[in-house]
Formats: sequence, C-alpha cells, structure tokens
Amino acid sequence: MNSAANISSTANDSTWTGRVPVDDTALAVTDTGGPGRPIVYLNGAYASQQPWRPVIAELGSGYRHITFDERARGKSKRSADYSFEASLRDVDAVLAARGVDRPLLVGWSYGGILAWHWADRNPDRILGVVTVDSAPYGLTGEEGRERIRKLFHKMRFVLPLARPFGLAARMTAAQHAEVGIDANEVAAASVPVLERLTCPVRFVLATGNSLGSEDGEMEQVRASLDPVLAHNPNVKVSAKVASNHSHILRKDFRAVAEAVRETAAAHIQQVH
Repeated sequence: MNSAANISSTANDSTWTGRVPVDDTALAVTDTGGPGRPIVYLNGAYASQQPWRPVIAELGSGYRHITFDERARGKSKRSADYSFEASLRDVDAVLAARGVDRPLLVGWSYGGILAWHWADRNPDRILGVVTVDSAPYGLTGEEGRERIRKLFHKMRFVLPLARPFGLAARMTAAQHAEVGIDANEVAAASVPVLERLTCPVRFVLATGNSLGSEDGEMEQVRASLDPVLAHNPNVKVSAKVASNHSHILRKDFRAVAEAVRETAAAHIQQVH
C-alpha cells in the first residue's frame, strides 16, 4: 500500500501529497508529517479536505495533520461504491498508507459519524474523537428517503457549481441523495455505538440550521445526543457555538481546535 501510494506523491519539506489506492479508486491525501500526534480529518458528506484549513492553521505544527478527499470529492477519483462501509475502508487505507496506527479522528457532519463508528470498531487503535456538529439522528423510512431525494433533485443544477468550492461531489444528484440516505440511517442507529465508546469523545455543536432543515429541526437533532451524554462519561460537549452547520469550520475553527486539544489532554489523563 505504501509503495503504491508513493508512486504519485510529491514532497514539500516534510509534507507529503499523493494518491492512496483503495478498491476501484484512488484518494487524494495530504500529510504534513513530523513527530506530532497524528490527527486524521474526516470531511462532510460531499466536501473536500479544503474546509479544514483554518482548524489546521490554528492547531499549528505541533500536530501531524492528515487530510484526504473521499471518493469523487475534491481531487479523488470516482468509484462504483459510495457507501458508508466504503468510507470506513477509505479511513483504513489512508491510515495504512501513511503508517498511522493510533489516530485522533476529527470529523465534521458525515465525517463525525464515520469517526465514532471507526472508533467503535477499533477501540485499541484510537486516541480520541472530535465530532463537529454530528448527532445520532437521521431521516429514516420511506418518508425520510423521499425527502432527501427531493432535496437533491431540486439542487441538481447547483451541485456542479458548488464542486470547485469543495462543497459537492463529482456524482449525480441521485448519487448525492443515496449517500445522504445511507448516512442518515447509520446516524439514526448510532446511540448504542456512542454509549459504548471508551476513548475520549468531544462534540462541538452549532446552533443554526442545516441545508434542507426546517426551523428548530436541528435543535431536535442535537438533542438526540442527550441520552449518550447521560450514560457515557467519555462523551462530552466541548462547545456550542453560534454558527450554523455549513459555516462552523470557517467561523468557529478556534472552538474545534480547542476541542482537539481537550481530547488529546483527556487521552493522556486516561493512560495515566
């Protein structure tokens, strides 16, 4: 895996950029290198690695920052499989290619759901999880699926315009919808997953609406975290910030960075 990935790499000081092959595709990856604690950033469902830049700049060179574009996002290649399980395999592939065994995972939205599921499957390999405005809640059933499909059908002409900004994938509107449906169903069944996590988990929650949400709906979504907070002392809310779901990484990157520091410190306390 490492040798295949390195074929297309370029180096700038200690930073590595290149492609990591997995399944039928190849993922665009950036690794700042260095001896610092490795942080792997997991993107929103249709986003590229670009929105993490303010968080990375705020945390600085004391950490090793690894970002990557999911299948058909950013500079990564297309695939025949955009499922949640495929996204979990992508995390494994990036970790193996970059020689990282015990990451701190930081995920926004869809990436947060990925982070806690990966942590649940790999309890001995995870340092901690920071989740940015994700929750164990989803639109499910035929009504939920139809709502998601209608949303992306309405957006079908806008999606290509959003791609250069790292906010949409090189997928059809129908494929975007299926990714959303898959993620909503996984998220809705995630309370037991979060309740059994043994690593430090910190949430940064927004207060505003999300794309396609109705007024007040996102507060209901975020309230789905309450049973987890009551049952698992490893899971805590680090901050609740003023921005909305879409703008949280740009406007409240300092709160996200502080949650990373807090999670790293909590891990040190656990092992001592």
